[in-house]
Amino acid sequence: MKLLRVGPVGRERPAVLDGAGNLREISETEIDGAFFASGGVARVREALERDELPVLDAEGMRIGAPIARPGKIVCIGLNYVDHAAETNAATPAEPIIFMKAPNTVVGPNDEVLIPRDSVKTDWEVELAVVIGETARYVETHEEALSKVAGYAISNDVSEREFQLERGGQWDKGKSCETFNPLGPWLVTPDEIPDPQALGLRLWVDGERFQNGDTKNMIFTVAEVIRYLSRFMVLEPGDLINTGTPAGVALGLPGTPYLRAGQVVELEIDGLGRQRQTMGQA
Repeated sequence: MKLLRVGPVGRERPAVLDGAGNLREISETEIDGAFFASGGVARVREALERDELPVLDAEGMRIGAPIARPGKIVCIGLNYVDHAAETNAATPAEPIIFMKAPNTVVGPNDEVLIPRDSVKTDWEVELAVVIGETARYVETHEEALSKVAGYAISNDVSEREFQLERGGQWDKGKSCETFNPLGPWLVTPDEIPDPQALGLRLWVDGERFQNGDTKNMIFTVAEVIRYLSRFMVLEPGDLINTGTPAGVALGLPGTPYLRAGQVVELEIDGLGRQRQTMGQA
């Protein structure tokens, strides 16, 4: 099942994409932590099976992020061997954790703003995981995956000078406005039986820079959730960005960073596609 939110910024309407590709309106206030915690996914599935949901005329309608503002965004750095190698970093012995501001989340095709004074705005296609049940001191990988509400595409946009050359934590280069396009859909786990078997690709102005596979993660989705739950409580509606494969500008000497007017396109097997035009803050 594919959950999404459509409409103008701040006025998105929760919806679901049925098996025939029709967009159907769901009788839920929002797709957020409360929705997941209260069994919203099961309610929508049952209503869809009973053919109770009206078809939405969404032609020309904006697609928003598939979840409302998350409680927190937890990110995993250097989680692909090839990405660690291209940035001359050692392979991590444990997951590297950093946070992004929740208000970085925008729709999958919304404009991404290059920050003022930025010279190193970079791209990162990532598998995003949305938590559907509270995860606290999770013991097994099976239990970890049972906490997943769904999967989506995330562009973990990063300003490398702010991140690496200005002191402090990585968060500084990760939390600029519009720095987390998400969607187009949240795909439930029944449609993604193995999150470690998904191809990820990213293009800039039609030139492919990233072409990876989640099988090459250092720490799997299940291990990331289990590990994080030892240090923080993951709550319904929280978002996890699980890392990016090789092919970012940081790891490609001589490759220009993003500039206003450029177009970035991303896709992950089974999760759809994004397209963003760069603007200027």
